[in-house]
Amino acid sequence: MRVQRTMVAGVIVMMAMAGLTTRAARAAPQTPAPAGRGAQPGLNMVPQEIPLWPGGAPGALGSADADTPTLTIYRASRRGNGTAVVVAPGGGYTNLAMDHEGRQVASFLNSMGVSAFVLKYRLGPRYHHPIELGDAQRAIRVVRSRAQELNVLPDRVGIMGFSAGGHLASTAATHFDNGKADAADPIDRAGCRPDFLILGYPVISTDPAIAHAGSVRSLLGENPDPKLLEDMSNDLRVTAQTPPTFIFQTNADTTVVAENSVRFYLALRKAKVPAEMHIFENGPHGVGLSLEDPALSMWPTLLTNWMRGRGLLTKP
Repeated sequence: MRVQRTMVAGVIVMMAMAGLTTRAARAAPQTPAPAGRGAQPGLNMVPQEIPLWPGGAPGALGSADADTPTLTIYRASRRGNGTAVVVAPGGGYTNLAMDHEGRQVASFLNSMGVSAFVLKYRLGPRYHHPIELGDAQRAIRVVRSRAQELNVLPDRVGIMGFSAGGHLASTAATHFDNGKADAADPIDRAGCRPDFLILGYPVISTDPAIAHAGSVRSLLGENPDPKLLEDMSNDLRVTAQTPPTFIFQTNADTTVVAENSVRFYLALRKAKVPAEMHIFENGPHGVGLSLEDPALSMWPTLLTNWMRGRGLLTKP
């Protein structure tokens, strides 16, 4: 029990330090961090938001904020270990929980020396698949193609998603390519397979028996083709090339039931993909870091241990 309390306290201290850094950044003059090779990574710069496509996103229905997918860059400190995580907040594919599943998670990752890239992707019902997947794939390509500039390693680019963002992250981990070597845009030459996958209470399946109907409807519309429904049930798309995965979920979650996580884990196990899953007894949907819950608040520590065990927290 004493060891558990110490571990939880360590996470809380890390988050408190990250929160102080964030508040200090907000108090400072909000001058955008410089882009390009003139930027100095690792100096606790103000988070920088960049468009995924500077000239306008393909398939955009306008030029408003909702039509412009972006990445907000939270660079790790100078002691960063080179690992990068694209973070996809949840929100049922109709909105984005950018605070507790975005900014706070980025601060936590920064405390481990990991650079975070919070993804603002396009949403339904204005946009449907494959727009959301295209945004996630582009985010991975952007980070990987700019790895040197961002002070990260191109073979340590993972994706993390919560709830519907977990569906998007698992879609990116089961639908990917190696890039187009002859693409005019150099970013499109980079592959979009994530090197690892982190899922929090994810939407996975489109099976009506366990699916989150609202997310499926927002992503695919009212009457999607049965073949598309099957393709977007990501437990059915797992192969040996699916990246190593960490999953956490609660048994008490009635919004996205635990069978989603269980099916994905079993598919990973069948394909012999390294995977770790934690299902906590209590806790509602959408808990984020959940530092106030003495049991559920252990998941960030468990994730830290998993990443350390995979060598993702060691500076090469």
